[in-house]
Amino acid sequence: MRLLSKVKQAIATIILLLLTACSSSDINDYQGTTPNLDLKQFFDGKLTAHGTVQDYSGKVTRRFTVEMLASWQGNQGEIKEWFVYDDGEKQIRIWNITDLGDGKYSGTANDILGEAQGQAVGMALQWQYEMLLPVDDSEYQVTFDDWMFLVDDNTIINRSDINKFGITMAEVTLVISKVE
Repeated sequence: MRLLSKVKQAIATIILLLLTACSSSDINDYQGTTPNLDLKQFFDGKLTAHGTVQDYSGKVTRRFTVEMLASWQGNQGEIKEWFVYDDGEKQIRIWNITDLGDGKYSGTANDILGEAQGQAVGMALQWQYEMLLPVDDSEYQVTFDDWMFLVDDNTIINRSDINKFGITMAEVTLVISKVE
């Protein structure tokens, strides 16, 4: 009987550890944190970014820089992004963002499928969308779970999980800075 109790306790501990390891952050975890992330305030004018792509094992597979130009007219924003990868590949993405109020945002871009949805709470923003991701001579439909964290008035750290079939296939880490 005592052995059965220890086995049950061990199983319960394993299940708890698995649930904790598999759980993800919730945007409301950042309620009350500062400084407050407002896309209209941060993404205004010239910005620059430096980033890496890591494969499923954490190995860096690409490095890149991005020059950005952002502007807003009322609740409508445009963020132009010019990517240059370490292998010489270049890419352009133009985001059209709508500030829906109450920390909620939606957006579209040329390689985004449908509409991206985002919510900012405190110093964080979670942004989710489907994308056609070019890899070699193919394109793959993937899901981005994109998190932005406002470090200070001039810096955001952006971390994205790239998922296929619910499995994280790659991660992107990006530091975005305002250009003065």
